[in-house]
Amino acid sequence: MSAVSTPADTPPPGRTPADTPPPGRRDAESTRTAILKAARYLLARHAHADITLKAVADRAGVSPPLILKYFGNKDTLFARVMSFAADAEALLAAPLADLGPHMVRHILLSQSEQGADPLLRIVFAPLHGEQGDILRANFRTQVTARLTDRLTGPDAALRAELAVATLLGLGVMYGIARGPELRERTVADLVDRYAPTVQAHLTP
Repeated sequence: MSAVSTPADTPPPGRTPADTPPPGRRDAESTRTAILKAARYLLARHAHADITLKAVADRAGVSPPLILKYFGNKDTLFARVMSFAADAEALLAAPLADLGPHMVRHILLSQSEQGADPLLRIVFAPLHGEQGDILRANFRTQVTARLTDRLTGPDAALRAELAVATLLGLGVMYGIARGPELRERTVADLVDRYAPTVQAHLTP
């Protein structure tokens, strides 16, 4: 029985035509995403003061004027990059009983499939002078404080910081040190091994 073909502009199952962004918007969104990803990559490797819009543009495969069109200036762009709000939303998007496995899986898949760890920017805060202070403040309020609010029982703030520290250690070994044993294992295997350690900090 032959498959039934559908027109190219038919939305995926479960989506209406109104849910499907037009090509122009899709291109704009992909361009913004590429610029933000390039800026995050550079921020994790260079001091903020040394990063030029041209360097971001070259990394993203766009022209510097296009960055100005979408973000206005370097400060506005890096204000977005230094925010952890959207990353924390995805990182914490699971019930508390399943949060440890979810967070470990999210860290590993973000690195292996998207090339962008949601937390590792904080490791490079000392590179950035006053901008590093902004990075630290955002991290505390948008990541650890939000996680603390999710926890019950004693020492919630300490346990939240220990859980995040455990995740950062995994991110460093997997993404920066690129430990060969870690990189050879499947995400499912690493989640099974590592998530109980994270979850132990989340449950009193």
